[in-house]
Amino acid sequence: MKNPPPNPLADPDVPPGMSIELLKDLHLLTRDGQLNADARRKLKQIRHLVGLLRPALDEAYAAHEAPVVVDCGAGKSYLGFLLSALVVEPAGRGELFAVESRAELVAAAAERARRFGHQRFHFVGGEIAAAALPGTLHVLTALHACDTATDDALALGIARGAETLAVVPCCQAEVARQLAAPADRDPADEALIMHPLHRREMGSHLTNVVRGLCLEACGYKVTVTELVGWEHALKNEILLARRTFRPERGIAATLRALLDRWKIEPALVRGLRAAGLDPTV
Repeated sequence: MKNPPPNPLADPDVPPGMSIELLKDLHLLTRDGQLNADARRKLKQIRHLVGLLRPALDEAYAAHEAPVVVDCGAGKSYLGFLLSALVVEPAGRGELFAVESRAELVAAAAERARRFGHQRFHFVGGEIAAAALPGTLHVLTALHACDTATDDALALGIARGAETLAVVPCCQAEVARQLAAPADRDPADEALIMHPLHRREMGSHLTNVVRGLCLEACGYKVTVTELVGWEHALKNEILLARRTFRPERGIAATLRALLDRWKIEPALVRGLRAAGLDPTV
């Protein structure tokens, strides 16, 4: 006689309070309610991010009658549905918006939210920078928004004065392309980016350093850490930023010197300048 399959509710990677049918519909559980290896990795990352966001979400709900939470570059809205099911819908107030550029994913997620009764979960199609959102944002996140989509999310959150920003960057190619352009650099710096692999890694590192400095220059306190263990994700760095209204002294000058040294102008710097929030002055 075969042993019965393990109860997914007892699995530590299945969040308590989540609808098993919803997780199946998202293909985060198999048809018989089990977690395969890929889904387990995804759920572990999403659960951990929700946990890191919990203090900020609790504060937003304590301070505001109708807090606004935004998930940028939402994709299939895995993160959004967990935030909706575990935080927003149980609270009975506040609104959650998912921003995604691919119309087919927006339509599928909206239909899924309707079927599962997620009335406070809304979907916005189009580019992040042009997203039709409420004027005030309280918590904004982006999980693996590709390349400059993470910059667009940060620029949106900073410009709207979001109290908390949390981004887990994905591929980051823009600065690597800028580093490949001929420039008058110190030979020692040039040696760091001579090989394409090193240039890609240096570009990724510089991108996140610039993001952190931009946030600090705009009045945020920044924490940079790992999201989960490296065995679960290669794109694993998370930038957590809380608004303090007190820009760190000297940060603008440091950022300006870094950009000048490497002859780069990442998307976040351009986006903030376009919004009248130049982080280098």
